[in-house]
Amino acid sequence: MSNIYAGIELGTDSIKVIVMEKLADQYHVLSSACCPSLGIKNSYVVDIKSAANSVKKAIKNASEMLGIKISKVIACVPPTHCKMDIVVGECEVINSKSITGEDVCQDFSEYELVTAMPIAFRVDDVENIKDPKGKKGDILGAKIVIATMPKEELYRFLEVLKLAGVEVVDIAFTSTGDYYTIKNNRYDNIVGAIVNIGEATTNVAIYNKGIQIKNAVIPVGSSHVDKDVSYIFKINEDVAKRLKETFAVSMGSYADATDTVELKNNKGELKEISQVGVSKVVEARVREILKLAKNRSL
Repeated sequence: MSNIYAGIELGTDSIKVIVMEKLADQYHVLSSACCPSLGIKNSYVVDIKSAANSVKKAIKNASEMLGIKISKVIACVPPTHCKMDIVVGECEVINSKSITGEDVCQDFSEYELVTAMPIAFRVDDVENIKDPKGKKGDILGAKIVIATMPKEELYRFLEVLKLAGVEVVDIAFTSTGDYYTIKNNRYDNIVGAIVNIGEATTNVAIYNKGIQIKNAVIPVGSSHVDKDVSYIFKINEDVAKRLKETFAVSMGSYADATDTVELKNNKGELKEISQVGVSKVVEARVREILKLAKNRSL
């Protein structure tokens, strides 16, 4: 039997919707849609109604591709201001029977969580158990990384989705999706950082053996690259953004010295811009962002 999942990411620049079908542990994309995001600024909902209208458009586009109505989604929200803590607790196994999922969740029901990632479990005196379900015991202990998000910020995202007419069945941080996009056996056994350069901010997620232990948000993003290109070449920011996305590369050494494009500057003058020139501007800002990300990772 197949399962179909719909996910939605609420970003500052755009709203993204993807519908996937799971078959034999493989996910297959059925449809995807993206539309400009209104009402969200610096990863925070500033206008619920405008944001809801953006969500409606994205969901409508994804739905029309499939000819079905999307009514339930898994919501991916920015991890801005999220807090991550390692907690240790224990509880009595329900009715002293085999351990089930209810036992695993029981000790953390008092928290308002976005995600909870177990590090290890303990059943009675047996420690470092990765998956305790099905084992016998009286006391279940756990060491877990819990990630919480300020209620006001989270509830505003949920209100947007409610107003858009969709039910949220689960919530995840966008940084979780970043990790599972590149996940492999090697990354599951090392410590590293995932740097996601967004529209207005850059998110730095630190993972230890597949478990996110830290998150930092840098108030610099791709829109700052647009401003740099706009300032240096005296062109409109919309033109600068298009130049960045369709012509420039992130490192000047990889640019084609013979490739040029002609654009009108803010004075209406026709100017020739080389790929090397614009790429060096982009590279300077990217290097700054990565340096900040490295410092925030320490």
